[in-house]
Amino acid sequence: MKSFGSKPWILPQLGRRRLARLQESVLMNITLSIVLATLLLCSCESKGTNGSQGKITAKMAFEGVNNYCHKEYDWGVAKENPDIMYVQMGEETDSTYQVVFRSYTGAFVHFYVNKTSGTTRMVEEVPNLNVEEQAGTINLFDYLEKQR
Repeated sequence: MKSFGSKPWILPQLGRRRLARLQESVLMNITLSIVLATLLLCSCESKGTNGSQGKITAKMAFEGVNNYCHKEYDWGVAKENPDIMYVQMGEETDSTYQVVFRSYTGAFVHFYVNKTSGTTRMVEEVPNLNVEEQAGTINLFDYLEKQR
């Protein structure tokens, strides 16, 4: 039986150059596998409704809700005192952005924008009366500018 010396895991018939090329080839295959797996995972990201791609950004959430509020609510009252009506960003979770609208009456509407689908749940809150209720849903993409 042949002895391979003190390093039995290195085959003697492979020279140093051949071994180096083999190692490069293995590393190249591993790298390509990682790149392909990454591309595959990225291409599986959910699409929003209306064929929009990718995630909703905080800027998009604010823009869509702000457009909705300016379309649906009368801002004429706020001309003299702009601080009584506003739209501002609220808290963010892993899956939603919260955008808050304050009405001139003191009521708040909390918009919870799903970061993936654009579905936006609305909750109305009247702090003085200690009342909070679901107010429906909207599709954020319906209120974003058409340039997207």
